[in-house]
Amino acid sequence: MAAFLTLVLLLKGQHYLLFSFMILVCSLLPAYWRFERDNISTQTLMFIAVLIALAVAGRVPLASIPSVQAASFVIILGGVSLGPELGFITGSTTALVSNMFLGQGPWTPWQMVAWGLMGLTAGLLAQTKISHSLIFMIIFGFAWGFIFGWIMDLWYALAYVSPLTIKSFLLAYASSFPFDLNHALSNAVLITLFYKGWGKLFNRLVKKYRILPTK
Repeated sequence: MAAFLTLVLLLKGQHYLLFSFMILVCSLLPAYWRFERDNISTQTLMFIAVLIALAVAGRVPLASIPSVQAASFVIILGGVSLGPELGFITGSTTALVSNMFLGQGPWTPWQMVAWGLMGLTAGLLAQTKISHSLIFMIIFGFAWGFIFGWIMDLWYALAYVSPLTIKSFLLAYASSFPFDLNHALSNAVLITLFYKGWGKLFNRLVKKYRILPTK
């Protein structure tokens, strides 16, 4: 990543989209490398696969409605249930698998990082008592609807906005506000309706079948 950033500086901003793509890939590789080397049980792998399948099922059928989907809700719940590392894997793999149906492209690594960070931060919250507060989790899901959009806006601005100035950059972000709001509201509604019930179910499965990996 340091080498790529150095090249960006040496080339004076040329090919910044390519280098940003390379940096994203480098940021994903350590997580999957650690995941491959961890002592993970079959039950854990099956549970992660089920979560990813649920997230994909919550995204693909609703693809025609801009930014309205249930994938983020499942990823947040997966992070809370499994912790930050597996939450990142669940989120990033959801983007990769769902795009097999919706279409892969240069946006896929950005979605993988965005949803991965969503699962990771949800997992970090699970290590505190804050995750037991429904109101806070609603705020968390609502905020991530916008954060996810801002990460994707960065890719859009680098790829399509020309010339890239502060004004055009801000306009690109402002134009995505309705879509980010749809994402934020769908997260908030699903967390309000299902977070407590699904959370208890997932936690029961994690404990009963010893789903968390042994270190």
